[in-house]
Amino acid sequence: MPGTHGPLNAFLDLRQMPVANAEIGPLAGLRLAVKDIYDIAGYRTGCGNPRKFDEAHAASQTAEAVQVILDAGAQFVGKTQTDELAFSLFGQNSHFAFPVNAAAPNRVTGGSSSGSASAVAGGLADIAIGSDTGGSIRAPASFCGLIGLRTSHGRISLDGAMKLAPSFDTFGWFAGDIETYEAVGKLLLGRDPHQHPLNRPLSIRWLDAFVAGPAEAAEYDRMKTLAATVVGVPTETEYAFASLPDDLYWCFRRLQAYEAWQVHGGWISAGNHGLGPGVDERFGFGRTIDAGTVAAETARRSAFRAELGALLGDNGFLVLPTVPGAAPLAASTPEQFQAYRERALHLLCLAGLSGFPQITLPLGSVDGAPFGLSLLGPSGSDVALIRLGRRILDAARKV
Repeated sequence: MPGTHGPLNAFLDLRQMPVANAEIGPLAGLRLAVKDIYDIAGYRTGCGNPRKFDEAHAASQTAEAVQVILDAGAQFVGKTQTDELAFSLFGQNSHFAFPVNAAAPNRVTGGSSSGSASAVAGGLADIAIGSDTGGSIRAPASFCGLIGLRTSHGRISLDGAMKLAPSFDTFGWFAGDIETYEAVGKLLLGRDPHQHPLNRPLSIRWLDAFVAGPAEAAEYDRMKTLAATVVGVPTETEYAFASLPDDLYWCFRRLQAYEAWQVHGGWISAGNHGLGPGVDERFGFGRTIDAGTVAAETARRSAFRAELGALLGDNGFLVLPTVPGAAPLAASTPEQFQAYRERALHLLCLAGLSGFPQITLPLGSVDGAPFGLSLLGPSGSDVALIRLGRRILDAARKV
């Protein structure tokens, strides 16, 4: 299993091989980093686990969506480290030196797309590919001061990528500027199937209440006020769903863990693969989920998706904090990480359960560390969200 290289521990130390890209195109001259759950022709896909890497053969072709970016002229500069089997939120894989958050070096990068976020935040790549199952684009983007979109589920191909929880897995990417972000989006997303303007901002009080404390609440209010100068003041609603916040959180946790065990449980059970702390326990939890629980939580999920769809209608979108605040300190205790994780997943699980797109924008900071604002829209409104994000970020530049 390779280690990492470079000052930020973002990239895997792999023997570099030529990866063909177009010489001209809309992304020509831009550097591309790729999370190590995606196949790159000629490279093994290690998925953040030494045994997986040792067992893997070199890929014969590059993951479909990554190839689109290469064909547009982007230059591959390396594979980035990922949390083990992409099943973590903080970017601390026990098999590697942890990637560094260049925007806040004493704090975590976020995971599981940890190396990709680190590479862009540190100026080592212009575009970096990640994935979002439970928050692994949105959380690292918020933590590292980047733009990140969790795409509508199924909108972009995941052919050539490791599966974690297939009904939640989505393709995503990071960039530090909205122009680059939008250029990639045009290639991968094309025309939105949701052909209605998003002009009705909404907020839900219980979501806003998941910010971590007074400083975070004040900064979130400032970000909302800034966004409102562009998109209008959100209409507040107290609650909109039959399930309570904790019920939605556990619905996500149970279904994600169940699917992850269905995908990886046979391999894990076949031998000692040295899963790190936290990851081992999350897979173990998935093993305990029975068919009755899956059926009940799937029904809850379907009801929630319908309720959220009705709330948004054709033209609505939610304004919400991406995560509770700045990234946790890298030296946090396991108990502190778990408390943050649970709070964050209450916010992050809505897009995962519904399959709707959500973009996080680098608009704020707390204690000198980045803190993002999110917009969540109806299914298929990905490009519209990027365009809304561009208008908001353009307004922020003028402040």
